[in-house]
Amino acid sequence: MTTDSTALLDRYAHAVLGVFGRPALVLDRGEGCWVWDVDGKRYLDLLGGIAVNALGHNHPAVVSAVSKQAGEALHVSNFFTTRAQIELAERLLRLAQAPEGSAVFFTNSGTESIEAAIKLARRTGRPGLVALEGSFHGRSTGALALTHKAAYREPFAPLLPGVAFVPPGDINALRAAVDESTGAVVLEPIQGEAGVRPLDTAYLEAAREITRAAGALLVVDEIQTGIGRTGRWFDHQRADIMPDAMTLAKGLGGGVPIGALVTFGPENSGRLSPGQHGTTFGGNPLAAATALAVLETIETDGLLATAEAVGEHFAGRVLALGHPLVDHVRGSGLLRAIALTAPVSAIVADSARDAGFIVNPVAPDAIRIAPPLNLTIAEIDLFVDALPGLLDAAKESA
Repeated sequence: MTTDSTALLDRYAHAVLGVFGRPALVLDRGEGCWVWDVDGKRYLDLLGGIAVNALGHNHPAVVSAVSKQAGEALHVSNFFTTRAQIELAERLLRLAQAPEGSAVFFTNSGTESIEAAIKLARRTGRPGLVALEGSFHGRSTGALALTHKAAYREPFAPLLPGVAFVPPGDINALRAAVDESTGAVVLEPIQGEAGVRPLDTAYLEAAREITRAAGALLVVDEIQTGIGRTGRWFDHQRADIMPDAMTLAKGLGGGVPIGALVTFGPENSGRLSPGQHGTTFGGNPLAAATALAVLETIETDGLLATAEAVGEHFAGRVLALGHPLVDHVRGSGLLRAIALTAPVSAIVADSARDAGFIVNPVAPDAIRIAPPLNLTIAEIDLFVDALPGLLDAAKESA
C-alpha cells in the first residue's frame, strides 16, 4: 500500500463514522468483473458490492441508462409518477409471476423494504413475527428485530417486541411458533450472512402451508438472492410456492440504490392504504430507469443461465481440488460459500486480496462469493487455480 493509499485511509478515519472499521482498500474504478485501487492494482471482484453489481462495473447498459435519465429528470417526488417507475413495477410483477391485483412499493434499500413488510404484517391486526435463527434482514430498528445475531441486536435493545426465532429447516418448530397472534413469517430462501445456507424446497413449501393455515403472511426476503443471483429471477421460485410479499434490493439497481416490496394478490396489496406508508426517494426516475436496464440486460443476455452454469462450474472445480481445508461448497448460481474445515476464512480472504481477488469471509469457516452475473468461466478459474496456494498458506498460518 502506497503513501497515497495510507493517507486516504487516514482521512477516512477522521471523516467517516467508524461503523465499518478501517477499509481494506481505496478503490478507484471498475470495468466488468474487475476493479482497480488508487495504487493501480487490479482485483477480480468476486463479491460484487455484496451481490449488488449484477452487471459488474461500468456496464454500457447501466452507464447509458444513468446518463440518459440524468439528462431528463432525477427526482419528481411521489406526488407524481414516471413512465420508468410504472414500467419497472410491471416488469417485476411479470418476472415474479404475480397474480392480478399484485403491486410494488419502491424503496431505496433492503432494510427499507423489510420495514415496509413489517408494516404490511402489522395491518393483519396480529403483532407477532417469526424469523429464523441465523437470519439477517437489515439494521434499522424494525429490521434489526428480525435479525438474529446477538452482537447486532443487544446494543439497541429493547427492539420491536413479539418476534420469535426458530431453527432454520425445522418444520415442527416453525409449526409450533406460528399461531393466531402471528402476523408474518419472514425468511431468506438462502441465509446469506449466516454463511450462504439454503433452506430446502420442502421447508419453503411447509412454511407456505403453515402460514396459510394460520392466516399469517409469508414474507420472502429476496434482497440478496433475487434478481437472477441464484440462476432464477427469485430463489423461492425453485419451490411450488407464492408468498404474500417479497422484499428486493441489492442487484435490482446494478449499483444504483433501489429496493422494493412486492405484494401478491389484491388482499395483500390492499393492506396499506394511502398515507399509511411512504418514501421521498423510492422509485425515483434515475433508479427506476437503471433497474429497467439491469432487468432487460439480464433477460436478453441470458444471465440466469450464465449464473447457474458458472456457479456449478465453480462448485465442481473447488470440490475437485480435494484440499483438506475444503469441506463442501453450498449455495446456488453465483451465491456460493466454500465451507472450510477450520476457522481460517479471514486469513484466506486477506491472502486472496493480496493475490488480486476480492472474496468475503462471511463466517469464520466460510468464504462467500457473490460476483457479477456476467462473470466468465475463465475469470472464475483464475481464482480456483490460485485457491490451493491460498488454502495452504492459511493452513500454515493457523
